[in-house]
Amino acid sequence: MSYSRPAADRMPDPSALVIFGASGDLTRRKLVPAIWHLDQQGRLPPEFVLVGVARSDMDDAGFRQQMREALHEFVGQLDDRQVDFFLDRLFYVCGDPKEAATHQRLKERLAQLDVQRRTRGNYCFYCSVPPQVYLKIVERLGQVGLHQEGGEGKGWSRIIVEKPFGHDLETAVELNRSLHRVFAEHQIYRIDHYLGKETVQNILVFRLANSIFEPLWNRRYIDHVQITAAETVGVEHRAGYYDQSGALRDMIQNHLLQVLCVIAMEPPSSFDADSVRTEKLKVLKAIHPLSVGQVDQHAVRGQYRAGQLGDQEVRGYLDEPDVALRSRTETFAALQLTIDNWRWQGVPFYVRTGKRLKRRASAVTLQFRQPPHLIFSSDEDLQPSTLTIRIQPEEGISLTFNGKIPGPDVKLGPVKMDFDYATTFGGRSPEAYETLILDCLLGDATLYSSSDWIERSWELLMPVLEAWGASSATRVPSYPAGSWGPKEADQLFDREWRRWAEL
Repeated sequence: MSYSRPAADRMPDPSALVIFGASGDLTRRKLVPAIWHLDQQGRLPPEFVLVGVARSDMDDAGFRQQMREALHEFVGQLDDRQVDFFLDRLFYVCGDPKEAATHQRLKERLAQLDVQRRTRGNYCFYCSVPPQVYLKIVERLGQVGLHQEGGEGKGWSRIIVEKPFGHDLETAVELNRSLHRVFAEHQIYRIDHYLGKETVQNILVFRLANSIFEPLWNRRYIDHVQITAAETVGVEHRAGYYDQSGALRDMIQNHLLQVLCVIAMEPPSSFDADSVRTEKLKVLKAIHPLSVGQVDQHAVRGQYRAGQLGDQEVRGYLDEPDVALRSRTETFAALQLTIDNWRWQGVPFYVRTGKRLKRRASAVTLQFRQPPHLIFSSDEDLQPSTLTIRIQPEEGISLTFNGKIPGPDVKLGPVKMDFDYATTFGGRSPEAYETLILDCLLGDATLYSSSDWIERSWELLMPVLEAWGASSATRVPSYPAGSWGPKEADQLFDREWRRWAEL
């Protein structure tokens, strides 16, 4: 069977991608559709196979049929000939991923595919399972030698692990230790799908490929920076996990701190993994640490209560199924952070995230300083100039500044210059998992988190977690569903001209 595909600029080595938890929802909704799109774009070599591993009792044919249904459900109506060609590259190993016998069967199957499909002993293991499961998988992979690289019949070996990467600093350190007992750091890819988003990747391009912006990217011209990830949904089917996690762990420790680092980092010497990750780590190390006693002045939490989203009445967090009675878990979190370095000294960074907020929107807003002397009189307050990078939805960049309103009098009003990805470039924007899986197959860890970055991010947030978890902690403020969060979040701003951006 053959099918003609377009050529790609970057082509991975022949390889096998092994997905543990292959019968799960993430595989059906995200991973296999991502691999399908990579294949259709000609970004996978002819000698590529996907091997699913799960406890569900089925064979290659059963797995292929499930993935056929997933493609039709989550990609759309497809050409049967193309689907058949793609599914011919899928295989399945039935067994408990925690059991040694499963990994022995997997090793034998991979050896067969090395011969039959010429995958050359290059293996990427994707752990689409919780940490307590993937640690056992790591141990078993080490026992059967699938972690080894080089030598006769062995190519490279890499492992992708999903969040949550730890529940606090102690568990994150232990997870890293457990991974390092089997895999070297260069083999470990800690995935954060936020970094795979096109707009997040474009921040560095926007800064460093346009000389009109980089000179302004510092304390001299920027008053403050806001990073927002707002969701209209509640906890949905994740209440069991979310009630043990909360907004700070679920969104800020990983996604939003990563975005902050991309915004604040110094220009790397080159666009490679080591250089970019080094500069991002420097940002975390420069963030001024909070003490437990300072948390109330620099951090705010909240929990949504019943309210209205559009024309829909929604229940409060404490009324959600599987949420503990009198739970104090935050569904909203906001922080004020400062970076003690030359570029950002005195520039506050405000980070917020929440569920059941007024609008679904993720964005970075940089507010510029006002002119030192205003010579124009105006009936209204002169609005500061802002640069907004929209991460989702409607990815794009907006620049808002002041202009003269037509007429005989000198009256000022805000003007917006707007760039929209979809309108400008057209076509389908790649999903984050497409980018991240391809990067791992290429051995490019630029968009993945290092062990040092993970541990430093937890270290920064531990005082907040300790303060909020203390029995003497103040009550958790509530906010109505459909609002922008608790009013206490406004108190993080220490200047009258600073306020949360309207997204």
